[in-house]
Amino acid sequence: MNIAIVGYGKMGHEIEKAAKSKGITVKSIIDPSATGAKYSEINEQSMREVDVCIDFTNPEAVVDNIKKISRFKNNIVVGTTGWYGKLDEVKKIVEKSGIGLIYASNFSIGVNIFFKMIENAAKIINKAQDYDIYGYELHHNKKVDSPSGTAKTIGEILVKNISRKQKLVYNKLDRKIEHNELQIASIRSGSIPGTHVVGFDSTSDTIELKHIARNREGFALGAIMAAQWIKNKNGFYTINDVMDSVIGGG
Repeated sequence: MNIAIVGYGKMGHEIEKAAKSKGITVKSIIDPSATGAKYSEINEQSMREVDVCIDFTNPEAVVDNIKKISRFKNNIVVGTTGWYGKLDEVKKIVEKSGIGLIYASNFSIGVNIFFKMIENAAKIINKAQDYDIYGYELHHNKKVDSPSGTAKTIGEILVKNISRKQKLVYNKLDRKIEHNELQIASIRSGSIPGTHVVGFDSTSDTIELKHIARNREGFALGAIMAAQWIKNKNGFYTINDVMDSVIGGG
């Protein structure tokens, strides 16, 4: 399989390394400014002989990248976050062009197992009325967004499966929290690796689920797995579709 890497930052370099470890050919590296990129833009030349494009760029560029890539009928893995307000627009692009696209807030296999664990725990806590719910995430001080896309996904899983929580709060509270609100806090400092915690608290005890990312390798390997999965498919998918085939749904 041949891939194109769109965006040659830290994740782009990890994708390149992970692809080579899996025997996948990096046919094209595209970035308008990064040293080492083979091409500066998405065009006929940079898309030649490419099966799947993997995009780790930025929210401002990703939708335009998808439009350009779709013209060449290449399938796409989107690891960029922060663009989900344009999901409907992207779905239309995918449908019109007939390509396959898969996206995720986090492609780490471990994180997606963590999502499944949170979902199952939330269904249990939904029946245990004595437990309140909270979450927080910690990252290094170079991370540009807050809360993380992963934290948002965690919040959405919790409110979907716990009926007494209907509203997510990501900002600080200068008031008493409402019973139907679930707060997820963010901390940025130093070189802290990506850390996400979900807690269930009662007057008697506290239960916590935690995931810590040691490095970017897990994200890159998950993105490569997604590229292999989407290669010959058409349509719009999320990482859940991949995980259901790997560890089963439900």
